[in-house]
Amino acid sequence: MTQSSLGQKAKQQIIERFLGKKVGAGATAHGPSARPLSQTRVPEAFTRFDRHPGYERMLVPKAAADRLGLRNPFFIAHDGVAGALTHIDGREFINFSSYNYLGLAGHPAVNKAAKEAIDRYGTSASASRLVAGERPIQRELEEALAELYGVEDCVVFVSGHATNVSTIATLFGPNDLVIHDSLIHNSVLEGIKLSGAARRSFPHNNTHALDAILAEIRQQFERVLIVVEGHYSMDGDIPDLPALIDIKRRHGCFLMVDEAHALGVLGHTGKGSHEHYGIDGKDVDIWMGTLSKTLAGCGGYIAGERALVEHLKYAAPGFVYSVGIAPPMAAASLAALRLMQKELERVARLRERAQQFLQLARENGIDTGYSEGHAIIPAIVGSSLKATKLSNALFDRGINVQPIVYPAVEEKAARLRFFVSSIHSETHVAAVMDAFADLL
Repeated sequence: MTQSSLGQKAKQQIIERFLGKKVGAGATAHGPSARPLSQTRVPEAFTRFDRHPGYERMLVPKAAADRLGLRNPFFIAHDGVAGALTHIDGREFINFSSYNYLGLAGHPAVNKAAKEAIDRYGTSASASRLVAGERPIQRELEEALAELYGVEDCVVFVSGHATNVSTIATLFGPNDLVIHDSLIHNSVLEGIKLSGAARRSFPHNNTHALDAILAEIRQQFERVLIVVEGHYSMDGDIPDLPALIDIKRRHGCFLMVDEAHALGVLGHTGKGSHEHYGIDGKDVDIWMGTLSKTLAGCGGYIAGERALVEHLKYAAPGFVYSVGIAPPMAAASLAALRLMQKELERVARLRERAQQFLQLARENGIDTGYSEGHAIIPAIVGSSLKATKLSNALFDRGINVQPIVYPAVEEKAARLRFFVSSIHSETHVAAVMDAFADLL
């Protein structure tokens, strides 16, 4: 028997073991009677998206809502600007489901800046800034944000979520630790996964627990990053930033603060957490924020020392391999930032209206959880079904507010989440409280 025939026989045995049956005489992996390996023993569910476990899980609450006659509160089409009022199917609603904290989205000066940028630069940067160059408006925005925080530099990404993911994954690795508040945003968790760093959480806003954990395990790692939110997007409370700065210094850690919902909300002039606490911006290593809320645009940013920013500009995949921020978006956010700094009454009105909402909610027996009445106020109702029903009932009364249900929060913490804006009126708040009084 030749070497060639031995090789052919071995091939046939391998195919038979894989298929679990005999292959016809003379058949080979490439012969007429052999079935392509890619078409054998593959369950049908593995070849169809409508059989994907994640999709099937998603259909369960939808089917339950249909049986109960509940309207799907998600992906509703709105017309016009996302302000204190919105229009759905030709009907006007009081709107508590947008992040337009200072009412700058749709402001004439913001729109004008975006239109002028379109005329000058077009609608897109059309390529990565690293390889195709920059537009002046992109750097103007970054310089203004760096000045706002009192730090050396800033870099803007095209996505707020990707800002956290790409930054954490670029700066930290398998020998490092990222320790975060238990209620931290998903984007931070995804960034940690991608980085390969070890992950630990500490109980929400419990700096004593954080201190104890670091005292025990800090020496096991090279770099350690502490991550918190400046204003928690689900609960509306804030961290003890001075205590966190003390902890990070004593344990030799970096501190990252996600200011997505804090800019325009905290501080006398809306500069955020550092102004609220009266601390130097350089006391925090990484300031992260978004452009899509107070700043009426879209994207995210990292502000801090120049070495941090330069590193990200040349190494962060979410910046290097992504198109630069669209000039109209950069222009809109820069105009909104300047308006915020000029029209300080917007921040004062937001603070007044949010405190009014929180006080009336508590007086009406609504569980507002940890909220401190800055701009985000939950109404915790204790079940996803109840939250969805209540959202539907308020919608029928002309009030648009979204339910937050499991798995976004624990089932017992299901809620309605109200975003208050400086352009909401006392009448808008009173309408919600009157509806709650009837429905609850």
